[in-house]
Amino acid sequence: MKSLIISLSGVRGIIGKDLTPDVLSRLAGSFGTILPKGKVVVATDTRISREMCRRAVVSGLISTGHEVVKLGICPTPALQTMIPRLKAQGGICITASHNPPDWNGLKFYTGEGILLGPARAKKLISVFDKSKINYVPSRKLGTVKEEKRTCSIYKNAVLKLLNVELIRKKRFRVVVDCADGAGSVAAPAFLKDLGCQVIRLNCGLSGIFNRPPEPLPQNLTGLCSLVRRKKAEIGFAQDPDADRLAVVSDEGKCLGEDYSLVLAAQLILSHSPGVVVTNLSTTLALDRVAERFGCPVIRSKVGERNVVEMMKKKGAVIGGEGNGGIILPSLHYGRDSLAGMGLILQHMAETGHSISELADSLPRFHIIKRKVPLKEISAMRAIRRIRSHFKDARLDLRDGVKASWDESWVHVRPSGTEPVLRIVAEARTKSEAMRIYRQAAAVVKPKA
Repeated sequence: MKSLIISLSGVRGIIGKDLTPDVLSRLAGSFGTILPKGKVVVATDTRISREMCRRAVVSGLISTGHEVVKLGICPTPALQTMIPRLKAQGGICITASHNPPDWNGLKFYTGEGILLGPARAKKLISVFDKSKINYVPSRKLGTVKEEKRTCSIYKNAVLKLLNVELIRKKRFRVVVDCADGAGSVAAPAFLKDLGCQVIRLNCGLSGIFNRPPEPLPQNLTGLCSLVRRKKAEIGFAQDPDADRLAVVSDEGKCLGEDYSLVLAAQLILSHSPGVVVTNLSTTLALDRVAERFGCPVIRSKVGERNVVEMMKKKGAVIGGEGNGGIILPSLHYGRDSLAGMGLILQHMAETGHSISELADSLPRFHIIKRKVPLKEISAMRAIRRIRSHFKDARLDLRDGVKASWDESWVHVRPSGTEPVLRIVAEARTKSEAMRIYRQAAAVVKPKA
């Protein structure tokens, strides 16, 4: 297990190196061991390794006596929606999210459709490490069946939360880039249901990603170009398991992942003011928008499960992360790109403003996100250096270290999904954000 990346987001590794059929089957069996007997839902994204992984996972679950419900290729939020609807004890999504194509992984979900908490995740890994899997005899082996209505049920659940007729009247021209991932089976159909004229980009199911899977600006040049060429009113981009959303304006400009959540929150708060929850690495623009409605923003450690726990504790009306993750509790407690698309289109329809006009009306901050491979540095030493260097700042030590000032901050933390140290800096101006980032980077990785 030492070579795998393990966090509350699940387990990830490189196929054939870290993730083998044996490891996958035992991980699934360990999950089956800690669950009450009953249904377990299994879904995949489009990666080439999906069938090998699925068979191994199903084998591990059957061997521990569970009834497996296969959903096929579908977005992670679709799986989260289906778990409680099918009255399942839990679910596994086979995906490495934004990691490169040679990676895959498992996300483990409870019967509520939320990621495992620290205690149950620790128990799962303990069962795996100690080979304490409760295999059952042949007469008690589990069964397998398929559920083919998943995407239809899921997109209809999202549609129920929106003013569909208002959006349909606008006949928005939309370019959607699904990263050749699981969103390909749901996003175009969802947008058509909203009356949009849909232009598809990277919507294949072969498992071959035609762009880097993470929906970052440098990976969305094709989407930006197609939005301009087709004179579309907006462009949407997903990651391979379709829980993250990035937005491209009608001018063909990336708004940045953080602003997906800011735009969605602006609509929600205009209808239902309340608490907003996000993580420590999300833009201050969210705080400034919430202030307009007299609403508080509460921050948690990075990670979907951490945000969800804080949302439930505080009764948040919306939450999410600055990586394009929008969590709408009235739908389910998970990041959901389709919900984000619908909310942003409704925001445009209600205001009559273009997406570029809405973006221009938001508080603008400049955010810089970089990664340093952990093989080049010691994460703990780097964090200690940051703590010592930024003594004039307000320090938050819940997740690595975040140093904050009134209108700027820098956050340094080990990633839970990649073998890297993340450095995120934000300020009102690009030059100030870069200054803070460079200062932090020099402290983290001093020259020899």
